[in-house]
Amino acid sequence: MKAPLSLLPSLVASLCILGGPAAAEPPLREQAITAMKRAAEFYRAKASAHGGYVYYTSLDLRQRWGEGAATADQIFIQPPGTPAVGMAFLKAHAATGDRFYLDAAQAAAEALVFGQLQSGGWAQVIDFDPRGAKAGQYRNGKSRGRNHSTFDDGISQSALRFLMHADQALGFKHAAIHEASEFARKAMLAAQHPNGAFPQVWTGPAPQYPAAKASFPDYEWRTENRQKNYWDFPTLNDDLCTYIARTLEDGWTIYQDERCKAALAELGDFLLLAQMPEPQPGWAQQYDFKTRPIWARKFEPPALAGRESQDAIETLLQVHRLTGDAKYLEPIPRALAWLKRSRLPDGRLARYYELRTNKPLYMTSDYQLTNSDADVPQHYGWKTEAQVEKLEKALAAAKDGKSKAPQPKVPTEAAVRQILRDLDAQGRWVSTYADGMKLVGQPKFAPGFQFLASEVFNKNLEALSDYVVTTPNN
Repeated sequence: MKAPLSLLPSLVASLCILGGPAAAEPPLREQAITAMKRAAEFYRAKASAHGGYVYYTSLDLRQRWGEGAATADQIFIQPPGTPAVGMAFLKAHAATGDRFYLDAAQAAAEALVFGQLQSGGWAQVIDFDPRGAKAGQYRNGKSRGRNHSTFDDGISQSALRFLMHADQALGFKHAAIHEASEFARKAMLAAQHPNGAFPQVWTGPAPQYPAAKASFPDYEWRTENRQKNYWDFPTLNDDLCTYIARTLEDGWTIYQDERCKAALAELGDFLLLAQMPEPQPGWAQQYDFKTRPIWARKFEPPALAGRESQDAIETLLQVHRLTGDAKYLEPIPRALAWLKRSRLPDGRLARYYELRTNKPLYMTSDYQLTNSDADVPQHYGWKTEAQVEKLEKALAAAKDGKSKAPQPKVPTEAAVRQILRDLDAQGRWVSTYADGMKLVGQPKFAPGFQFLASEVFNKNLEALSDYVVTTPNN
């Protein structure tokens, strides 16, 4: 029996609603919003502990890792940990207006408030167990432990940046978050050395000493002037300068805090002092109070540093963008010329270059200095990608008055569709370990091991947020 023609439109509509053959695929923007919510709901409900996050979680949710195994009461701060996940939630809230994301970000910020040290910053781990092995001397008085705030690996910088952005998103009305942000900014500024440098670790106000121009050691640097507490001295290690510069810029733009703008200029002044003289006009990884390169860990010798020199140039460009002072551009051409002539045969840069000779400098597996990369320890990055052309373009734009803050890259539709395909039925982006994968914290996974990664969650949630913001709502 045939259906009356008058009923055909209703039947077609019913098929569409039920997902039948005539159903149209929702717009990609709508699919992205749906996927964001599903992934975020899963990650907050299943991967969170006390509102915070680690780097990796097993699929059965029983094992957690940061720098090593984590307990159920521990969260990690270094990106891609708690602050980075919180920033991804804030970006999703800004893109969609969905309060769910703001609530998730608030919970992460409150976890950071719990673990703020009396010295004002953060350690690598917040331990919510007052008797836990990683508990610190928190401002809340709920545990005892070390009071060492650290800038290493962007830890205190990422925590403070997220707190400031969360404070702003909450309309500066969350008293505990607002107060913790103010306390951390004051502590960070007090930790800045009189020459504008920052240490790796601090427990209180900076030591006082006269500023000095960088110079080569006038002693046997291979064996002399090793500092036990090298973390108290000026450092550029692991992109410390750009992490701090972004934090100070946020302090200025979010709060109009003149102290942060002044501190950023002072950081630029330190980099002017710390540039080594010819024939190696780059920067070292760490310095003593006379601005001479010194040892840090046993595999971090006094040397010119390829990675940190590029980071110093990026920071100088940022300081110039905020201050407009051309003096911060003046040392960059010399540094770029040195980087160009220091490239390795494969185009990369060595992490270290020997003082004066400019030979690439490495360590053997038993930690002896060498100019050969044939037997280096595998836990450290001995080479880095050269960013010379990118930095040259940025310098040219700065000189032409066209420099601007970095803008996020909007993903293509193909990239968005791939992210959506990768999301499984439970709302998870599952990662599979393979030999050669470089993971933060260097967990020892067997090939084929599947896990959840905060870095993947953050990257995908932010990419979808960028797509939603830049795609018209038709």
